[in-house]
Amino acid sequence: MGKNKDSKDMSKKDYYKEIEKFTVELVKWQEWIKFKQLKILVIFEGRDAAGKGGAIKTITAPLNPRSCRVVALPAPTDREKTQWYFQRYVAQLPAGGEIVIFDRSWYNRAGVERVMGFCTDEEYTEFTHSVTEFEKMLVRSGIQIIKYWLSVSDDEQENRFRDRMEDSTKQWKLSPMDMSARSKWVEYSKAKDDMFIFSHIPEAPWNVVDADNKRSARLNIISHLLNQTHYEDLTPNALSLPPRQEAGDYCRPPFENQNFIPLVYPKKKKNKE
Repeated sequence: MGKNKDSKDMSKKDYYKEIEKFTVELVKWQEWIKFKQLKILVIFEGRDAAGKGGAIKTITAPLNPRSCRVVALPAPTDREKTQWYFQRYVAQLPAGGEIVIFDRSWYNRAGVERVMGFCTDEEYTEFTHSVTEFEKMLVRSGIQIIKYWLSVSDDEQENRFRDRMEDSTKQWKLSPMDMSARSKWVEYSKAKDDMFIFSHIPEAPWNVVDADNKRSARLNIISHLLNQTHYEDLTPNALSLPPRQEAGDYCRPPFENQNFIPLVYPKKKKNKE
């Protein structure tokens, strides 16, 4: 797949200017979804360090968490391994007026489980047959499925891995599984290509994101996401602030009787000699 070789990121100033605009639109989008009782399911997939987490955080930052959930399920328990494969994901699906974002999803079976040998050939084959019918069923039930694959180049992934290894604040993002995945780059590529063949369907197509440029990728995802659902501006008319109630005879207890946290900030400036 051809990719933009210029990985130089856009300036922070330009990026935050666009984010500010999208923040307003995302709130409008969510309010419309709540008003119309729509059910939105957004799936994020991609290689390790492709930028899924950062994109999801950017989308959800201005949204009301009461009607927007991020689902990042851990490895299945022993009990869950005996269940119907999709069972634990079904419990996380959106209700009316809700947005659910999957940070990895049932497509684990077509990716990491297949490549690392965590599922049998029979389980994988069954998944290839059932996932499209499963998604078609969800769409018929009124759930809108929006699937994103964040595509990152070999060189860029290596740069991000090295950055995480050298930055103590990011080392937690790396795991032995990430290292194993890195050594199986070609196998993961083949698994992704095979996955697209059987799961790229009209009802829930894959949308590929060039993710070498993080800021641009986030903006492109938000722009695309907002265009997937018709929404209207439900911003209410300006409100008038009512006058505050008078205290009357009520006398509040002294501040000294309350357990305030220490005032560490703002830091006091030292007097110059």
